[in-house]
Amino acid sequence: MAPSYENLPIEDDEFDESEIDFSDLQEQYEVRLEEGLDAFVVVDGLPVVPEENRQKLIKFLLRKLNSVGKVKEDGVFMPLNDKNMTEGYAFVEYGAANEAVAAVKQLHGMPLDKKHTMAVNKLTDIDRYGREGRIDDHYTPPTIEPFQQKEHLRSWLGDIEARDQMVMYRGDKVGVFWNEKDDPPEMVVDRENWTEFFVQWSPLGTYLTSIHAQGVQLWGGKAWSRQKRFAHPGVNLVDFSPNEKYITTWSHRPLQVDENHPVPSLSLEEDGKNYVIWDIATGKPLRSFATIDVPSATVDAEGNPVKKKMQWPTFKWSSDDNYVARMTQGQSISVYELPRMNLLDKQSIKIEGVMDFEWAPAAPRRDGIKGYEQLFCYWTPELGSNPAKVGLMSIPSKEIVRTRNLFSVSDAKLHWQSEAAYVCVKVDRHSKSKKSLATNLEIFRVREKGVPVEVVDSIKDTVINFAWEPKGNRFVLITTGEIPAASAVPPKTAVSFFCPEKAKGGVVGNFRHIRTIDKKNSNAIYWSPKGRFVVVAALQSQQSFELDFYDLSFEKSKDEKDEKDKDLTANLQLMSTVEHYGVTDIEWDPTGRYVATVASAFRHLMENGYHLYDFKGTLLREEHIDRFKQLIWRPRPPTLLSKEEQADIRKNLRNYSRIFDEQDLAKKNTANRQVVEQRRRLLEEWVAWREQMKEMLDEEGIEVEVEEDAGQGKDADAEVEEIEEIVEEIIEETEEVIG
Repeated sequence: MAPSYENLPIEDDEFDESEIDFSDLQEQYEVRLEEGLDAFVVVDGLPVVPEENRQKLIKFLLRKLNSVGKVKEDGVFMPLNDKNMTEGYAFVEYGAANEAVAAVKQLHGMPLDKKHTMAVNKLTDIDRYGREGRIDDHYTPPTIEPFQQKEHLRSWLGDIEARDQMVMYRGDKVGVFWNEKDDPPEMVVDRENWTEFFVQWSPLGTYLTSIHAQGVQLWGGKAWSRQKRFAHPGVNLVDFSPNEKYITTWSHRPLQVDENHPVPSLSLEEDGKNYVIWDIATGKPLRSFATIDVPSATVDAEGNPVKKKMQWPTFKWSSDDNYVARMTQGQSISVYELPRMNLLDKQSIKIEGVMDFEWAPAAPRRDGIKGYEQLFCYWTPELGSNPAKVGLMSIPSKEIVRTRNLFSVSDAKLHWQSEAAYVCVKVDRHSKSKKSLATNLEIFRVREKGVPVEVVDSIKDTVINFAWEPKGNRFVLITTGEIPAASAVPPKTAVSFFCPEKAKGGVVGNFRHIRTIDKKNSNAIYWSPKGRFVVVAALQSQQSFELDFYDLSFEKSKDEKDEKDKDLTANLQLMSTVEHYGVTDIEWDPTGRYVATVASAFRHLMENGYHLYDFKGTLLREEHIDRFKQLIWRPRPPTLLSKEEQADIRKNLRNYSRIFDEQDLAKKNTANRQVVEQRRRLLEEWVAWREQMKEMLDEEGIEVEVEEDAGQGKDADAEVEEIEEIVEEIIEETEEVIG
């Protein structure tokens, strides 16, 4: 529609153009940036070079640009200034809009050299956010906020009594408490509706995580204030990286992010995604992913389709937070570098049939390897005539450092030792008829030359649980026989203990069987975080609620030592057996001194609450709390003491024990004195009130018969001496050295 000129003011054949409305013409002929320029990107942060070096710089830049798409011929425009020098930026045209999006995702922040880092943005974004007065023409320096002291997020480690903290979720309340051993826990903070689903500590104990319908919140500091917030509507699960740099959130429902449903911190790129990986320091998302369905073509050893299983965590972290990886079952493992979240070498690692993988939980320190590396272990099933295989791969080189072929494999589980000295592959093998199963252990000695593999094949039944000793080289496993098809009662289990033989020169000997305890109902293994002590329990069972406390370094007398055990690195002793009806969870404190057993309302509503034991299985306290859901000890970060300082403490542990015993005794005496002082104060208040009442009655002329106080007798004026004496008696005293 053409504009109307009928009402224009005309004076002396002249008119004012500013009064003409051209909006309809502008709207009709305006260039649609979103339609015409969406394949363009602007690359900033480039070196400033003279005109004669411009083509050389463009050629170098194209190597980076073409790695994510195809730049059009003559598609790089690098303008010059009045001095025939480049301006430090360039306009780039790709063949398609999706290639421009990929360039922004993968090239933004990529270093060109030591001094220059590329900043890549879509041209349409620059125009969209820069027009309509959104960018001021005049530079205004940013306002620098005054420095504000933040809370010390690890202040709890400075507790003068070296106590540990725990979080308890009961009913609608979440509270953090100091552990007080024999006494009830001391409350630090207690809040209602602090979380909507569950709570979770970060791996080093810095943050307490609360889960809400709109996302995740991290809390910490003395005031327990909110430190970070991550918006992820419908979030179900959370996973931290080992060093608390990053966090993964997951929801079974894909995110809905659009102009009508904006979500803080999330962009349109997160729409339809299930996983978001966040940088905890900045609170910003690094990258998002959709859930990958298990391919229907994936089959087991018998040719049956593999059922789709939710594996958590789906994204698994290397021990130093430098890499995170995800497996596409049966196809590949994708390793991403942090913090840019770019795919390592721009492609996934193709491993046909891969079923599972696990990162080494610590730096591997392989023999003869001085350079940096991280390791992960993976396994593949039998495919056609090819055997099943276990492999160790080094990252970032992607070198396979060790493989092991396996036959007649039904399933395998990967178990790393906490210091990455060993990885045990628990292999379930089927017979030729495929009607029975047996298990053997393939133990890779990672730090020894050539990564030798030791096979433990003396296990007749199927292993249902396996656990390494933390920071040690002993392990416990639970086996069970075949389950009769018509039986509703699960079969009995057996608990077996293994340790290495003694060897000279610091070499770890071959693994030997210590003892097997039959006719148990145990199904769970919980090692002390310091090693040596282990609890073997029956969890979520309707027949048994036993917890067995074992010591694997029990000091036997010379008369008690068996000839067959003298070459072993363990002395097994059952310290105690207790019962906790309805037990669902077991939690060791970070020091390995206390064990909490929980009957959680998340599992059932019968006798919810917790029991607290010492490491020997002595019951210290039990509380039955309605709708009790969680008790989780607050983790501690690694000690700052050197190995020499730790060895010195262990050497003088007896002296430290005396100091701690004196402190415990003083604390008890203090409590007794407080009780006595409270009683004395109440007595004085009573006597003063009584005298006041007598004076008031005497003034009003009222005579009241008052019974004589005990001890006053006939001679009321006689001087009476009151003696209050507290007698302490030591019933039993034992002293034990804990190595």
